[in-house]
Amino acid sequence: MRSALVTGVNGQDGSYLAELLLSKGYRVIGLVRRTAAENPYSRVNHLLPRLKLVEGDLLDAGSLIRALELAEPDEVYNLAAQSFVGVSFREPVATADITGVGTLRLLEAVRQVAPHARFYQASSSEMFGNVAAPQNEISPFRPRSPYAVAKLFAHASCITYRESYGMYVACGILFNHESPRRGAEFVTRKISLAVAAIARQEQRTLTLGSLDARRDWGWAPEYVDVMHRMLQMDRPEDFVVGTGVAHSVKDFCQAAFEAAGLDWREHVVQDPELMRPAEVFDLRADSSKARELLNWEPSMDLKDIASAMVRHDLGLSQETAGGPVWPRGLAR
Repeated sequence: MRSALVTGVNGQDGSYLAELLLSKGYRVIGLVRRTAAENPYSRVNHLLPRLKLVEGDLLDAGSLIRALELAEPDEVYNLAAQSFVGVSFREPVATADITGVGTLRLLEAVRQVAPHARFYQASSSEMFGNVAAPQNEISPFRPRSPYAVAKLFAHASCITYRESYGMYVACGILFNHESPRRGAEFVTRKISLAVAAIARQEQRTLTLGSLDARRDWGWAPEYVDVMHRMLQMDRPEDFVVGTGVAHSVKDFCQAAFEAAGLDWREHVVQDPELMRPAEVFDLRADSSKARELLNWEPSMDLKDIASAMVRHDLGLSQETAGGPVWPRGLAR
C-alpha cells in the first residue's frame, strides 16, 4: 500500500485528491492546521476514518518533520497555501511566509526525513502575470500580486531542490479550476452562491470588481487527477494544466445566471473598490505537454462548471457530503 501526505487536505483540491488516492488504494494522511473554526474539516468529514489527519503548519518546520515521520510517505502533495489573491495585497508578508517560505520549509523537511518521496507542488498560472497568451512551460513569469510572487518563490525553490539534491519534485502550473467546494471568497463561488440567493429571492444584486479579466477555468476533480499522473512519471517534470479556452468574468456570470433561468444584466453591479491594484487580464493554458505525456484531457466546459456549482448552491445536489461529482471520462 502506497502512502501519501497531502497538505491543505481540507481545501477544494485536497479533498478531491484525497478521494482519488483512497479510491486507488493509498493510505492517505492529511496535514491540517489547528483551528478554532466550527467544523473545520467539512470537505473531508465523509472520508473519515479512512483518511488520517495529522496536525501541522507550513509555518512550523518541527510539525512538518513530525508529520513526515508519522506518514512515511511515498508521495507528498503540497496544496496548502494562502491562496486568495485579494488577501495577498492586504497581507503580503503573511502570504510570502505561508505560500512561499512554507513550501521551502516542507521541501527541506522532506529532504531530511523522506528524501525518496515524490513531491508535487501546486504552482499557479498567476505567476505568468500579463505575459502573452497562451502560456506554456517555457513562457516567462511576470507576477503581479504578492500571491503570485510567493508562488514563484515556491516554484523556483522546487526546481532548486530537484536539481541540487536529485529529489523527485514536480510542479503543476495549474490554471483556475472550480467546483462546488470552491471557497466563498473566490469569484466563481461568490457568483454561484449569489445566483442561488437571488433565485430564492434572498438578495437582489451581486457586486463584483472587474468583469473583463479572462481566465482559463477548468473542473477541479480533473486537475487532481493530473497531479497524481505527474508523480507516476519515470522522471519529474513541470506541466502547465488548463483547458486552453479563456472566458471573462462576465462570461461566467452569464453562464451561472442562465443556469438558474436569470439574466445577469439585471442583477450584477460593479464596484471600483473591488478592483485589484494590478490586474492580470488574460490567462490561457497551452497544455500540449500534459495532453501528450500524461494522456490527459479536460472534459468540462464553462457552462458545465457554472451549472454544476449553481445546482449545488440551489440545493439540487449533495456533492460535498456524498462524494465527488466525477466528470465525464475521468479515470478513477
